[in-house]
Amino acid sequence: MKVTWNQQLVKKENKTLVLELIKNHSPISRADTAQKLGLNKGTVSSLVSELLEEQLITESGPGESSGGRRPVILLFNQNAGHTIGIDLGVNYILAVLTDLQGKIIFQINEKYHFLSFEDTFKLIQNTITTLIKKAPSSPYGVVGIGIGAPGIINIKGDIIIAPNLQWRNVPLKQLLESIFNIPVIVENEANAGAYGEKRFGIGQSLDNLIYVSAGIGIGAGIILNGDLYKGINGYSGEFGHMTIDFNGIECSCGNKGCWELYASEQSLLALAKKLDIGGQDEVKLEDIVLLAEQGNSSAVELFNKIGYNLGVGIINIIHAFNPQQIIIGNRLVSAKKWIEESLLKVIRHHTLTFHQIDVEIVFSDLSIPVTALGVAAFSIENFISSKLQQ
Repeated sequence: MKVTWNQQLVKKENKTLVLELIKNHSPISRADTAQKLGLNKGTVSSLVSELLEEQLITESGPGESSGGRRPVILLFNQNAGHTIGIDLGVNYILAVLTDLQGKIIFQINEKYHFLSFEDTFKLIQNTITTLIKKAPSSPYGVVGIGIGAPGIINIKGDIIIAPNLQWRNVPLKQLLESIFNIPVIVENEANAGAYGEKRFGIGQSLDNLIYVSAGIGIGAGIILNGDLYKGINGYSGEFGHMTIDFNGIECSCGNKGCWELYASEQSLLALAKKLDIGGQDEVKLEDIVLLAEQGNSSAVELFNKIGYNLGVGIINIIHAFNPQQIIIGNRLVSAKKWIEESLLKVIRHHTLTFHQIDVEIVFSDLSIPVTALGVAAFSIENFISSKLQQ
């Protein structure tokens, strides 16, 4: 009998459901899989056989019996392949090698100071090469590379503009795929951070949250009803270029008075230099943190000011989205001790009262590299989707 297009589509959808259930709820038996999905046992058994042949799942020893023969247990094969996730900052690169469940196998974290495009691209290449070599043997090898980059990125993986990197019209996805012959996903780093928090971080139990990436610049990732919201062309979340002072400082984006000029790491360093805090030409965030730890009142006051300005922008985000949670992430989190009080104070005093109900303001856990994990998760999902469509 000829298999129709509709039958093929239904089979692919059912196979996706079976794999997702095993991935998220293993160990699980065939019978329990059929029951939870409302599919007949024969259909599930046939799909499981295909997934076993494709090495996306494995069988384990018999589970507990509820009467009769003990069932064979199914497990998601998280070691069927590996993926690479890279958080590309203006002054750092953080990269992870993970299995297909997002478990970190190896991690690289390097800091640098405003490299040229050529030097940055070479660093990305070397990082990917190192992680590929670190990947354990597996049926599918390294199945994808994800890059979280600061800037406006189109759906083709081109970086249209990254003002703080001074990049324009960089076809990063195309360049990397031509070198490594591995599927590449390039995503805005704040979007990746939001997805990483939702999948692996502090936002796992919530469906409506905003991740504010406060580093050299400021960006935001938006999770609405459990899904990443990217806008019609993928350009959502550019809150760093939200104007908070029409007559303010000129921004590299061409606008004036952008939020990130008052509340980011770059604004912190510019003020520190102006006030001669740190006593050196190239003062770093870590230097100011150390001074604050030592009780330097100028450093503490500077962080308070940055916290206040960060809160000003967050008020607008709360009023616009009425989220369950605002997560502040990226490098300024290292100064949480000194920015949190002034940030919360301005939000408390200037946010509409009813908008303050049920919204939680939290700081990201820096031990979890959420942006790198977020783009790694995108690559994993892309790989699994492509296998299920074959």
